[in-house]
Amino acid sequence: MRISLVLGVIGQLLRYFCLAFLAPLGLALFDGEYDVAGHFAVASVVSLIAGIVLAKSFRRGMNFGRAEALGVVAGSWMVLGHISAIPYVFAGLSPVDALFESISGFTTTGATILQDFSLYGRAFYLWRSMTQWFGGLGVIALFVVILPQLGIAGRQLFFAEASGAPGEAASPQVRQGASRLWMLYIGLTLTQTALLMGLAKWPFYDSICHAFTTMAAGGFSPNPESIQGYHNPTAEWIFIVFMILGGTSFPLLWTSLTRKPKELIRDGEFQFYFGCTLVVGVLIGGVLVNGIPDLEAVRTGLFQSASMISSTGYASADFAATGPDQPWNDAARGLLIFVMLVGGCAGSAAGGAKAVRILLMLKFLWREITRVLHPRAVLPLRHKGRPIPDPILRAVFNLVSLYLVGYFVLAMALIFMGIDLVTGFTASLACLGNIGPAFGAAGPMGNFADFPVAAKLLLTFAMWIGRLEVVTVLALLHPHVWRNMRWKADRPPGPWANTS
Repeated sequence: MRISLVLGVIGQLLRYFCLAFLAPLGLALFDGEYDVAGHFAVASVVSLIAGIVLAKSFRRGMNFGRAEALGVVAGSWMVLGHISAIPYVFAGLSPVDALFESISGFTTTGATILQDFSLYGRAFYLWRSMTQWFGGLGVIALFVVILPQLGIAGRQLFFAEASGAPGEAASPQVRQGASRLWMLYIGLTLTQTALLMGLAKWPFYDSICHAFTTMAAGGFSPNPESIQGYHNPTAEWIFIVFMILGGTSFPLLWTSLTRKPKELIRDGEFQFYFGCTLVVGVLIGGVLVNGIPDLEAVRTGLFQSASMISSTGYASADFAATGPDQPWNDAARGLLIFVMLVGGCAGSAAGGAKAVRILLMLKFLWREITRVLHPRAVLPLRHKGRPIPDPILRAVFNLVSLYLVGYFVLAMALIFMGIDLVTGFTASLACLGNIGPAFGAAGPMGNFADFPVAAKLLLTFAMWIGRLEVVTVLALLHPHVWRNMRWKADRPPGPWANTS
């Protein structure tokens, strides 16, 4: 892997990313917060200068290897996270807290260390929402559209972020595919904004900030009580619809909206994802009223089910609250943990292991149980009518296994740092799965502010590795990559690094 090429491409991205700070800068000027505007101006200049310096090592027409593509993807998330933390440091957060908040935004996790929300202005929260929106479909997917202008193909970068599960490839022609996904992404964001303003009577600022974080499956709200703080049932129904859409495969949505309207409801992964959302939502509603749920209980249950399965993390109720007078008991919280483990669809903004992988594992287990009764039967696994090749099935098992092991190891590390059992395990699931709120002190109305510094750094790393779906980072740590690592190399990268 040629480090100069990786840094050069990241530099090119930073040169464009400096423009992103202009929106909160303009809002700060409009609100008369001139010092805050200066903070975003400094961050923009730092991004531009860093981009210019790093981009000097970039050369047009250079061969682009698989390992280098993975390096650009992983490095971009981390570098952009650090640059985006600059306004948070100026706002008074410690460097560790600022990095936690920034990485949480870009990875669309939604976890926060903020305690007193009144200390920060509208520009601060707009930037926090924008970072999640950029991260929702992937910063790399955005720049795939412009990478050909930089003299290299974007195909390797686009598929370096995909993990190989069926349905994740947007289009054989990546630039066109990425452009379509961003058209859909922007269209859904604007549609939700309009509905919140028109039907729920929300102000434009609240509507756009929440639309940013809904479509990104991030869930951060400028209101410290999340969606519960607005007390608006109409808005909650709107969020239910768009959280489900945010966790649905964007390529599948594009196909359903443009060519094949019935493709969405025929898709096996969407059926599994939507079915889990609906069933768990109704069950939670029944648990909350201890009987047949009414419309309000169904709305509450569906809201939290859609929020957690899509890894959005919004809350219309404090589901982490405990006590004899609280409707949220262990049964309701257990159902939430179940959908947190299922996750959204592949090719969506959702985090976690993804519903398609869980579905394939369940199909595999059912096949093996059937094979006990019929050992000679030929029972191929199929997805969307096509057989699943063994390499993909093996990759699915590897990734799900890595997530499960990661949840446990991370949770045990947090517990050894002094965090209680419930908070530790759910915080592990919330951060590695990029979901956001956990239970206990890190619940939907709580935060991660009181976690030890070491725990915050560990969870920051977990959010980063979780958004990259674990394998990307582990592949970069492979000895083959390190042995072939060079600053520059006249010869092409070795067989390990090739994309073919």
